[in-house]
Amino acid sequence: MNLASPPPRGGRTRRRLALVLVPLMLATFFAVPARADNPVVQHVYTADPAPMVHNGRLYLYTGRDEDGSTYFTMREWRVFSTTDMSNWTDHGVPMSLATFSWADADAWAGHVIERNGQFYWYVPVRQRSTGARAIGVGVSNSPTGPFRDALGRPLVGNGEIDPHAFIDDNGQAYLYWGNPNLWYVRLNQDMISYSGSPTQIPLTTAGFGTRTGNASRPTLYEEGPWVYKRNGIYYNVFAAECCSEFIGYSTAPGPTGPWTYRGTVMPRQGTSFTNHPGIIDYAGNSYFFYHNGALPGGGGYTRSVAVERFSYNADGSIPTMNMTSAGPPQIGTLNPYVTQEAETINWANGIETEPSSEGGVNVGWIENGDWIRVRGVAFGTGASSFTARVASGSSGGNIELRLDSVTGPLVGTCAVTGTGGWQNWTNTTCNVSGATGTRDLYLRFTGGSGYLFNINNWRFTAGSGTGGSLVTNGNMESGTTGWSVFGSGTLSSNTSVVRSGSRSLLHTGRTGSWNGPSQDLTSQLTNGRTYTTTLWVRSQSGTPSVRPTLALTANGTTSYLQLTPSATVNANGWTQLTGTATVSWSGSLTNARFYVETASGTDSFYLDDVTIQ
Repeated sequence: MNLASPPPRGGRTRRRLALVLVPLMLATFFAVPARADNPVVQHVYTADPAPMVHNGRLYLYTGRDEDGSTYFTMREWRVFSTTDMSNWTDHGVPMSLATFSWADADAWAGHVIERNGQFYWYVPVRQRSTGARAIGVGVSNSPTGPFRDALGRPLVGNGEIDPHAFIDDNGQAYLYWGNPNLWYVRLNQDMISYSGSPTQIPLTTAGFGTRTGNASRPTLYEEGPWVYKRNGIYYNVFAAECCSEFIGYSTAPGPTGPWTYRGTVMPRQGTSFTNHPGIIDYAGNSYFFYHNGALPGGGGYTRSVAVERFSYNADGSIPTMNMTSAGPPQIGTLNPYVTQEAETINWANGIETEPSSEGGVNVGWIENGDWIRVRGVAFGTGASSFTARVASGSSGGNIELRLDSVTGPLVGTCAVTGTGGWQNWTNTTCNVSGATGTRDLYLRFTGGSGYLFNINNWRFTAGSGTGGSLVTNGNMESGTTGWSVFGSGTLSSNTSVVRSGSRSLLHTGRTGSWNGPSQDLTSQLTNGRTYTTTLWVRSQSGTPSVRPTLALTANGTTSYLQLTPSATVNANGWTQLTGTATVSWSGSLTNARFYVETASGTDSFYLDDVTIQ
């Protein structure tokens, strides 16, 4: 659509998955819908999850089931991301059937993998010229796209589906796919060509379990292979025995077998007769992704992605898991004092997302009573105001800021007036009172009839001297401003390895473990006050144990206070450190120095999104 002049809202049909209308059949999933965190996306149907970790974020690639489908009617792929496994950012539609001029249907289950700074999305589609299903490849230099057709033709085609890519420790890449069979090819370094010809993996009962009552398919394997390596063991997790499918898995000593069937990961359950696995490690935990039909109107053709946290058994086996509405616990908290995308959502009612003229996507199609929940927002000791980026082609409405529930304490109300267009953006700001501690934030939208306004992003401002971050330039977007070296080494602003925004802080050349990025907080601390510290760290190399420390000098004596528990960090992703500590001293405080050090060694490390509240 033309973002400068979007069509009238009244002339469009919206997808409205209103969670207030919960069918009785969903009671096992949603006894109290407003408190559930699974499925992870509620404003569109999502299916066939493919998680990927890159640069400290977990990206989730999915297909999208059309509303009211009575078949696998799918025309586009979606991508979402998170840093806390609770609040998910919608990045829109980076690839669709239209990306592949030679395809005419079936945007089914795909997989994304990164190599040499490029992201490759392998997807099964129907080839227009043959009517058969083939596998295409989209490519992008960003995990959120847009993706383009890498070849202008299929990479491989034998009428089967569900590709999955894997790069082994020696650098050899493989592409697996198949239903009813299981195939692989060895991908070349360019990831868009392969050596040799497709090889069929024998589907033996020893390798993939025994199916009864179907002579043409004697094993449990059905589709959706997900292959990875852990502690020297190769795993193949797959959808088993349609229909209704469960998730099973096999292991092998090598990437092509021989495979040994190990059992069930997730039994048959829920209202979808298909399932689709994705397993990933992120932030020190293991996660299992799947789909079900748990949203209103959901079923076998209108599915939704969900996730569970799990731990491998001591022998490396995968435990059996059930679907839950709770999902995994949140990692850390969300910082409201940096700009947050409005489409970063834990749970939503009524809203949708769409492309924004300012880039990315925005929340739109907002009507009276719609709302968004953001989980675990760390307000600290208080926020004084709230600012949102809004646009309205009508007369607008209000953003109510509530805590804990959609009818919880009202801490602020921002009025939104008409801006003359759904993509004519402006800021609205309102005072806030009572937003303290770590709470769930509800943005509740009120107004007249029809569509009210769009919202692109938001942020809170801390109360003067009462709770904002004491750290200057904690998001590093102003380069090294506010930061200095404690000890030795060099601080530099880095744009290639960032946790959020466009910059991080890099400390190199440390000669002592106590050397680190530092700020003077002498004039900002209150004796006896408890502060919450949050920061994200990533090593440039090595695995140092990092700890944020406060050096307090009073009456000529210096004491040291560790602000959070130590955490071991690595170069593969960002690690969050968070904790609370009470600051106190006797006599006159002459110096308070905040710095980030390591328990030992002199590894270089990155720092981003630091707050002390």
